[in-house]
Amino acid sequence: MNEVVFSPIGVLRTPHLRPESMPIQPAGARGVRGEALLAPHVGDGLLHLDGFSHLILLYVFHEVGPAKLRVTPFLDSQAHGVFATRAPCRPNPIGLSVVRLLGVEQDRLLLEDVDMLDGSPLLDIKPFVPSFDVPVDAVRIGWLAASHDAAEAARSDARFQHG
Repeated sequence: MNEVVFSPIGVLRTPHLRPESMPIQPAGARGVRGEALLAPHVGDGLLHLDGFSHLILLYVFHEVGPAKLRVTPFLDSQAHGVFATRAPCRPNPIGLSVVRLLGVEQDRLLLEDVDMLDGSPLLDIKPFVPSFDVPVDAVRIGWLAASHDAAEAARSDARFQHG
């Protein structure tokens, strides 16, 4: 396969300064505010973004350790394939979060429900559209059926960090 190289379009600023004890999903970060500081050259891409209540952010898990194909995720005590989890130690450490958009100020997005680590490089922004992004027939959630409700209270620990 060919190598794919991305350049960040900005950086995420959040109150989560260390991976330990940060929320593991946006559900655990309700009301937590942050911002996306965008590179000036992408500012024109924000036209009409303020008409959306929520955004999908794609970013880099920049402080994660090496990739693992089997992991014990935060919401379970047994190992699963990394692609059956949302663990950050992926072959391509790309994070995805749905956040609330509070405002657009030039090259700065004001956000809420931020669960990502401060300083995360931002790769892309997409508007969240419920009729596109929430399949009505999505009913199976695999092994998470037994524990997904715990995501609001669950916090990160050091298991996926460098070193």
